[in-house]
Amino acid sequence: MPTTQFQRKVFAFLTVLVTVHAYVFYSLYVINGNTLMNVTGETSVLQAIRAQGGVYMFGKMLPIWAIVLVEFIFAFGLECMMGSPCSFKLACRVFNPQESHPMIFESAVICATVGLMCPAMSFLAAWFYYPYYQGFSFITLLANWLKLVCFNFPFAHFTQLFFIQPFVRTVFKFLLRMTGH
Repeated sequence: MPTTQFQRKVFAFLTVLVTVHAYVFYSLYVINGNTLMNVTGETSVLQAIRAQGGVYMFGKMLPIWAIVLVEFIFAFGLECMMGSPCSFKLACRVFNPQESHPMIFESAVICATVGLMCPAMSFLAAWFYYPYYQGFSFITLLANWLKLVCFNFPFAHFTQLFFIQPFVRTVFKFLLRMTGH
């Protein structure tokens, strides 16, 4: 797929753009939606978020767009520095890209990326969403991190393998065709 450094950055940008929106939706609606509605007494998640003045991050309430922006910046940086390069190397340790079926090799890269990015982003999220109003405890941080990994890993693996990466690859191929590459 991506062959040049620029193409790798575009591919990472598209992947992170779709993934961050999926995770914010998953976190707010699927994992925390009922809690948000119960705490505020609202009948929809968006109304509950508005009623509480935003989403809790960094010890204060922030609008959803700020949550998406913060997570995008960290996820894109992490994907470019660690996710893409390391996942490709890990996949190459098990499969030879020239001899393996492309679908098998791409699946190995996706699985390696999820295996690296999910714990890393969950660790960052444990810091971002830590309940600082209760004081700080390293044990609580680690427990929150483990909880997030347990919630996020199955979602990450399933969505990246079957939805996000096939969609991003289709969009990327379309963009390559449009630019004549």
